[in-house]
Amino acid sequence: MNNTVSAPAFLEKLRLATTQSHTNLEALPVSVSIMNPAVTNTEYALYLNLMHDVVKDAEENIFPLVHNTLPELDVHPKAQFITADLATLGFAPKADDVKPLSGELTDTSVAFALGVMYVIEGSSLGGRVILKNINGALGHNEDCGARYFAGYGGQTGSHWKSFLGQLIQYENNTKSEDEIIAGANYAFDAISRHFTKTSHQ
Repeated sequence: MNNTVSAPAFLEKLRLATTQSHTNLEALPVSVSIMNPAVTNTEYALYLNLMHDVVKDAEENIFPLVHNTLPELDVHPKAQFITADLATLGFAPKADDVKPLSGELTDTSVAFALGVMYVIEGSSLGGRVILKNINGALGHNEDCGARYFAGYGGQTGSHWKSFLGQLIQYENNTKSEDEIIAGANYAFDAISRHFTKTSHQ
């Protein structure tokens, strides 16, 4: 990347470069099911369990890499909300200590980790859409049963803009566009592998 690429151009390149891996993830049966108006509590619980693996791994093994460099980055723990939602449904997170994101990574750079976080934090926006479907289909809401998908509530949009601002600034200072994109694509693909491998078990 050259020094003349603007922040909006960087974000647009990031979005375009991850479009295919993002689309592949959303096309998986388990992803489609969560947006189905006829989704069942069992399907919902399966999705939550799979996301619990992803979010817990990110919080424990990816986010700390970024926090050490960008301590002002405001990212709230979310795995606890998935646990609470599962409890409302009468389920508990699987006991397996699965690491769908960090399990195959070694010597992860801050830029790569930020790319992974771009996917995890960005999912909060999609979560607000999922929340509407879950509420309409199953009656769960952001106070009970769908706390995870409530994201940051009414502040979800502003939190996302704040995250993107930090991402832009870091990329501008380090010229690490390629690593950030690689991290984001890795995250989408790793989540897809996890959904595909475990949703049928």
